[in-house]
Amino acid sequence: MQKMKNLGSIGSSGRLSTEEYEDEEVSKLAISTFQAKEEEIERKKMEVKERVELQLGRAEEETRRLAHIWEELEVLEDPMRKEVAMVRKKIDLANRDLKPLGQNCQKKEKEYKEALEAFNEKNKEKAHLVAALIELLTESERLRMKKLEELCRTVESMSLKQ
Repeated sequence: MQKMKNLGSIGSSGRLSTEEYEDEEVSKLAISTFQAKEEEIERKKMEVKERVELQLGRAEEETRRLAHIWEELEVLEDPMRKEVAMVRKKIDLANRDLKPLGQNCQKKEKEYKEALEAFNEKNKEKAHLVAALIELLTESERLRMKKLEELCRTVESMSLKQ
């Protein structure tokens, strides 16, 4: 029923009604909002990725340095051995914490790609539906104009007979 009203709201000039214009504006706003959110997600994803990579680099460098120190301590029997062992454990804990962060980052990337794919599919579907609507509206207008011309001829023939 609503579609029929919308079909009837287009005048002979082919202009969209205010309601359809507002619907189109809402659609454009929704798309731009989605794109802004998508850009924000991408920005945050890159920030997290950079932080994870930075922490991984630091952790690897610290691990190498501590391994070297560990070797020197083994030879020297340094009294700081306990502190080094404690720092090494902390580094190992940091490395364990980084693994789930990396996995989480990969999971978010996958979700983002899936959401983008779904968005693109719906956008294609919408474009197809808009094209079908335009075809229906064009055909409807053509049929209405044909009927109007027939009515005009009927009225003219009636006025000529009088």
